[in-house]
Amino acid sequence: MEYLHLLPDHVRSEALTALHAERQRWVNQDKKGFLRYRRPGEALAAFRAGHVDCSGDTVVIGRADEIDDERREEVRRHLLAFKPWRKGPFSVFGVEVDAEWRSHRKWQRLLPVLPDLAGKTIADIGCNNGYYMFRMAAHRPRLVLGFEPSVQHYYCFKALNTIAAMKELAIDLLGVEHLPLFPACFDVIFLMGVIYHRPSPVDTLRDVLTALAPGGTAIVESQAIPGDDPVALFPATTYAKAPGVYFVPTGSCLRNWMVKAGFEAVELFCSHPMSSEEQRRTAWMDFESYCDFVRPGDPQTTVEGYPAPHRVFVRGRKKG
Repeated sequence: MEYLHLLPDHVRSEALTALHAERQRWVNQDKKGFLRYRRPGEALAAFRAGHVDCSGDTVVIGRADEIDDERREEVRRHLLAFKPWRKGPFSVFGVEVDAEWRSHRKWQRLLPVLPDLAGKTIADIGCNNGYYMFRMAAHRPRLVLGFEPSVQHYYCFKALNTIAAMKELAIDLLGVEHLPLFPACFDVIFLMGVIYHRPSPVDTLRDVLTALAPGGTAIVESQAIPGDDPVALFPATTYAKAPGVYFVPTGSCLRNWMVKAGFEAVELFCSHPMSSEEQRRTAWMDFESYCDFVRPGDPQTTVEGYPAPHRVFVRGRKKG
């Protein structure tokens, strides 16, 4: 656990160490579902980037001129093994990874309200392949710890960061439910694209509050329905074809959840409708995407008949 020494002494280290060991035994099984992602990661471990730039829309890990065409094709082949790529874009030794989400757009919406990340201890809950972690790295944090239970995303980030060698970034096979192991540990917590998958969103936000250090900031981003009333949609089965969706709030509803969870200075700072300009099918994610989740000819309505998704952003602070 390369990150444990960077956390405060009051972290529940014994329980966390035991959980980490258990998850590592699980993920290191020699079974097809694990090997399909572990093996390309092991192959990419032979590469080291001389140049890394996380300051722009595209996370650049290695310049094209650092390796020859034959090795670049090897990199491309191994990166393709992590399909579908959900977050990006990345450029790895000149291999341009055009992910499903144009994630730089979300980051641009966060920048105007982003707290100072320099020297801070940060958690990115549901970090996926780590795109936002790499963007945070440009702000010189002490530690960004990604919580990610997916084997695919875990190994994808491990592969990218083995090449990038950014020691301030770490990942573990954790979910939002493991935040109680980190009482008052984080200066900033990002909870993006997670809350609508939780059956008890206010309890989840209370866990976020507990894991924040006094005076810390939470940035919560969620799929949402349009409207000003403080209400949430509870879909019968799927929402925009996504299973495991519980409460899809309006922006004001999410703000109220934050207040009731105990946050101060809660601010709804951004709300926008989704579109296939931001989430779409690409060569690196060639399955269904946003245009398949809404009705043909009626982009304001999901295929299930619900209001089409918006995205909302809320910021709150823990009392200092």
